[in-house]
Parts: sequence; structure tokens; C-alpha cells
Amino acid sequence: MQAFEFYCPTKIYFGKGAEARVGEAVKHFGGTKVFIVYGGHSAVKSGLIARIEQTLTDAGLEHMSFGGVQPNPRLSHAREGVQKALAFGADFILGVGGGSVMDTSKAIAHGVANPETDIWDFWSKKAALTKTSKLGAVLTISAAGSETSDSAVLTNDETTLKRGLNTDLQRPLFAIMDPELTYTLPRYQVGCGVVDIMMHTLERYFNPGHPSNRMTDEIAEGLLRTVIDAGRVAMQDSHNYDAMSEIMWAGSLSHNNLTGLGGVKDFSVHQFGHELSGMFDAAHGATLSVMWPQWARYVVDTDPARFAHYGEAVWRLTRKGGESDRDLALRAIDTTEEFFRSIDMPTTFTELGIGVLSEEQLRELAERCTFFHTRVVGKFCPLDYDGILAVYRMANK
Repeated sequence: MQAFEFYCPTKIYFGKGAEARVGEAVKHFGGTKVFIVYGGHSAVKSGLIARIEQTLTDAGLEHMSFGGVQPNPRLSHAREGVQKALAFGADFILGVGGGSVMDTSKAIAHGVANPETDIWDFWSKKAALTKTSKLGAVLTISAAGSETSDSAVLTNDETTLKRGLNTDLQRPLFAIMDPELTYTLPRYQVGCGVVDIMMHTLERYFNPGHPSNRMTDEIAEGLLRTVIDAGRVAMQDSHNYDAMSEIMWAGSLSHNNLTGLGGVKDFSVHQFGHELSGMFDAAHGATLSVMWPQWARYVVDTDPARFAHYGEAVWRLTRKGGESDRDLALRAIDTTEEFFRSIDMPTTFTELGIGVLSEEQLRELAERCTFFHTRVVGKFCPLDYDGILAVYRMANK
């Protein structure tokens, strides 16, 4: 095993009816005035927000609700949330939703704890985050893993730049996880979630020299097989408790760093996807299903044996007589792409809904991805502007 540090302090309340323990959980962690953050009308229409509010009231906790979080969470909305939470006197932020809600909640928690600092300064690295507010999560969408991760993204409405922030201060104190809360998700959203969960593991699985961390690899490969199998079932029946529970738990494990211990995180495909989401407001998971196969084909010669092993361990591919590592690797990439198509996920820009882009647009994407020629992207195969542009061109059909 290689050296690593692992920290995941989030307390998990998993299973049917877990939402009833929200008040208990908030009180356990010392909250008294709860600022509830949620997304659209579905959380209200389903009665979930009302049930959570009642549970908090029954626990003797004051609360205020703040809705309107959108996919690819907006900086302006998070700023508004900070001001309302401060005016309310919140000492606990509770996110009820998926990754966008959780990331917005993290931003609001930072803003409440640091009212003298604009929250974008933390995401643009102009200010260091040294403290935050207490934070909990009620998960309704299995995808981002933000309920246990150290990560959060925000999109600046004014510049359309999407940026990520990583710090252990962002890990929620608890996560309420009831798979039945995901039953009403649209088919497309289930598919996006499956892809996002896979990518959080694959972006850790392909790292320089694939160091000998067998236990980590076994966890990663098992998680991938599980979410692929459960994803196929869930796409046909979103009320299948077993499938939805496997996907929900896989989402948390995939992004709490467990599936990459001892290796180096790559996350180049996420960087490609962030720029597409920022410029075109495309669904995050859908951008990843477009970009991963293109990235994989571009970098396959960096370590074809690793891709070949991935094909054997995850997809159960068997090597044909005389087949090289590279040929098996390409079959593994093709098989992954075919799976994305089988769950109705896009694999080209046209399928993503943004059409074939102009060369000028492709170059702008590459410039933004390099933070305007100030960085290279990735660790498995570091890519500069020219490499990034080449990968975008491969998806442009």
C-alpha cells in the first residue's frame, strides 16, 4: 500500500424514513437556528420540505427555508442565501437536495462564518478558508457525492466561469440518506447520476503509474460494477429500492476519497465538463459521459495496460487470442461509451444538445480549461492547451 491520509467525519443516517431523524441530528451537533436550503418545486410539492420543517419544529428548533437552487449552482443565489441566513441568525445550514443544493449550502455556510469575505474569493483562491458554519445534508439525488465529500463547485453568473473548491471544512456533519426520496427523479437525472458516480471513481482509478494499492483498486472496481448493474435496473424502474439504495451509497463512497486512497486524483475530465457546463449550462453528468471516452482514447497510450485491466476487472472482458493491451484497452473504452448510450447519456456535443461548435468556441473552451494558459490539466497524462483542444475536437460531432 502507498501512503495516504483519509478523513471522512460525516455521520450517515441511511434507510427508509431516515428523514425523521433530522431534528435529532441537528440537535446532536449543537444547531438551534436552522437555515434550510433546497432546489425547485418538487421538494415542496412532494411534502418533503414541510415534513422536515415539522420535524425541526417538533425538536424545538427554529428554522427558515430558502429555495431556488439551480443545476450548476449560481454564485448570485448563494450570495443571496448568505445574506438571508445572516439576517435570520442561522447557526446551522441544512441542504435538502442533490449536489447543487449541497454545494450551495456549503457556500452559504462559508459566507455565514466569514461575513467580511465575498464567497467567490474562496473559489477564486483570493482568500483562504479557515472556518465555516455547521452543515448537514438530506440527500434526494444520488450523483455528486457532495453529502460526504470535501468538494463544492460554483458558477459565476457574470463570467460563466465554473470553479471548484476542496477543503475538509466542507464535509457535512451528517447526511440523511433515504433511497425512497430518489424515486421521483426523471430518467435523465438518474442516468446523469450514474455517470457522475462512475466518474468520481474513474478519475481516481487512472493515476500515474497506477501504484500497487490492491485493496483500493478492489473497492473501486467493485463500486463501478455495482453502480453499472444497479444503473441498468434503475433506468427501467426508479422505484426499485435495492437498485436506488446501491446507487445512493455508491455515490457517497465514490467521492469521499475512499476509492482512490494511495493514488493521485486526476479529475481532468471534470475540468473539461465544468467548462461545458459554464458556457452552455449543460447537465454535469452529461458533460462527463461526452468527455470521458474522448479523453480516454487520447491518453490511452500513457498506460494501455491499466485500461486493459479496467476492461477485465470492471466489464469482465476476456482477452482474445493475441490481443494486445492497447486493443483490449480500446475495447474497454468502447464498452464504457456503449453503456453510456444504453442509459441514454450523450457521447458527442450534438447529443449533449449544444451542436457542432465552431473552432473559435473550441479554442475558448480550451483557454478556459487552462485558466487562460496558466495551468495544465490532469495527473495521469497532463494536458496543456493543445492537448485539451484536441480532446474537445474529438467530441465535436
